[in-house]
Parts: sequence; C-alpha cells; structure tokens
Amino acid sequence: MKLTVKDAAHLLNVSEKSIYRWIKLGVIPAYQINEQYRFNRAELLEWATSRKIQVSPEIFRETDGLESPIPPLSEALRDGGVYYRISGTNKETVLRSVVEIMRLPDEVDRAFLYQVLLAREALGSTGIGDGIAIPHVRNPIVLHLERPMITLCFLENAVDFGSLDQQPVNVLFTLISPTVRAHLQLLSRLGFALRNAAFKDAVRRQASRDDVLATLERAEAAVGAGGAVLSGGVAGVLASAAPGT
Repeated sequence: MKLTVKDAAHLLNVSEKSIYRWIKLGVIPAYQINEQYRFNRAELLEWATSRKIQVSPEIFRETDGLESPIPPLSEALRDGGVYYRISGTNKETVLRSVVEIMRLPDEVDRAFLYQVLLAREALGSTGIGDGIAIPHVRNPIVLHLERPMITLCFLENAVDFGSLDQQPVNVLFTLISPTVRAHLQLLSRLGFALRNAAFKDAVRRQASRDDVLATLERAEAAVGAGGAVLSGGVAGVLASAAPGT
C-alpha cells in the first residue's frame, strides 16, 4: 500500500484532481492511512482494466524482487486447462464449479480460494465486457502454488456477472498466481491477447482446446517477446474510454 495520490495519477495518466474526484465518488480502490490516501498497485490495474482506462507501462514494474521468468500466457493457460459446459446458475455457483475443476496442488484449500474469489467480486465485478470475466483473488498470492496459471471455462449457461456493459458472462479466465508480479503481467497480457481478433473469435465460439491454445500462441508470436507485450500491452490496449482529466 505504498502508492500515493501523485503516484496513482501518474500511473493512470490522469490529474491528481481526477483521483480525488474518484475517491470522493467512491469508485476507485483507495485506503485512508494517517489522513492520507494510499493505493494498491494490483487493485489499480484491475480497476483500470475493468474501465478501459489507459495506464502507464510503469504500473508493470517488478514489485516483489522475483527473478524467475514469468511463463508465456499460452503456457499458463495450458497449465490451467480449458473446460467446457461448466455448470452454475449465478456468479456464486459458477465460481464454485470452477474452483472444483481447477488443477490445484493438494495443499491448496479450495474452500478458502472460493471465498477469496467471492470477496474480490464483492469489491467490483471482474467482468470485462463482451461476455468475458477474469476472476482472481484480491491479493494475488495462492500458497503452495509454484507457477501462475489461467483456467479457461466455458459456461453451460450465461450468468449475470455485473459487468459494466451489462452483458451476461459465459467465458471465465480464472487467474491465480504465487506473486504480485506474475499476476500483474499475466493480467496485462491477457487483456492484450483479447484484442487479437482471431483469439477472441476462438474464445467466443468456444473452439477446441487445441484451437484456442494454437490461436493464442500465434497471437503471442505476432507481438514478439513478453516485454513487447507489456510495453504495448495494457497501456495501448486500454486506451479507449478513459475518463476526462
């Protein structure tokens, strides 16, 4: 919780006046500590992603000192798996079904993971529009998980996720990660990949596992190494619909 109002304004490419206005309206995740406002870097990215706000690439700077490389998005998805006809009639029952099928180590408490996913949704929907949501935990640390992974689930029935565009959701990319750094970078890469027409089409028509993964790998190859994804990723991808400064 180290980011100040000035830091937040810089990372979101807006004025400090805009930050204070959003705080007053209660729409931006902020914490009052000793009469000063502070922000969480991961929460700012999540908030900006859901509102398609342009952000500075500096928001993706490493924050935990981890040196090991972050896997490509396609590898994280391959580890997490692709599943079809996931049952559920609302957000709660769908997330329960997702947690039940996730490829988690035996040591991971699935009941706890389910509760923290629900807690994150209570702060604001992870629906990003066009029938897609990206559920994840508020503090992106899952104990006993060695590598980040993304689980893609196609729902049997579309459900209300409280998305900003008010469309029901039938596609979930559930992201879990052992580190904040991996969480931020994979979230940004996924947002970038979903702007790729071929990949988004494969997702929306619920293509086969092999087709989804192959299309994602081609999308990644088209933009080069992961660093290129980040430098042109969310900063450029979320450039539309930014609130006025």
